[in-house]
Amino acid sequence: MSKNHQKPRLPEPESQPESLDKVRDILFGGQMRLVEARLQGLEERIQREQQAIRTDFTRRCAELEANAKKELEALNERLGAERTKRTDDLKALAAECKDAFRTIEKRHAKLEETHAQSDAELRDQLLQVSITTSDEIKQLSDRITAELSLAVTELESEKLDTVTLSEMLSSMASALVGEGRKTGKKAARG
Repeated sequence: MSKNHQKPRLPEPESQPESLDKVRDILFGGQMRLVEARLQGLEERIQREQQAIRTDFTRRCAELEANAKKELEALNERLGAERTKRTDDLKALAAECKDAFRTIEKRHAKLEETHAQSDAELRDQLLQVSITTSDEIKQLSDRITAELSLAVTELESEKLDTVTLSEMLSSMASALVGEGRKTGKKAARG
């Protein structure tokens, strides 16, 4: 081989990346700058939109928090009002129950009083009936005793003395027996 036709020498490895960068810059430099500019614009646009989204998100979170606080306050107010109303209703109900209990106690006392009075009246009536009945029974007993005494007296005055009656019956029996003997003797004779 001749010296004239020597192979081109490759640059040394250290100088090679610089030349590649230059070649690339020549070939793609304009396009790369354009792409970089677009990427930078896109990045700025994304950052602006991201900032807008953050701002919107922060605003919406603040609105949501404010609405939640309002709703919570409204619910607390309603709950407080309802609690107050229920407390008042319970107090009113307790007062009504106390009044009803007092009324029932009064009615009970009145019923007991009426019952006691009725019992006393009934006892008085029973005592009066008992006294009246006792008096009537005594009068009836006295009347019956008097009538029996009168009847006994009348019977004693009308009735014959048993001794007299037995003597009379004995004499009649003797007379009958005596006559029966006489009649029997006559029949035998005749």
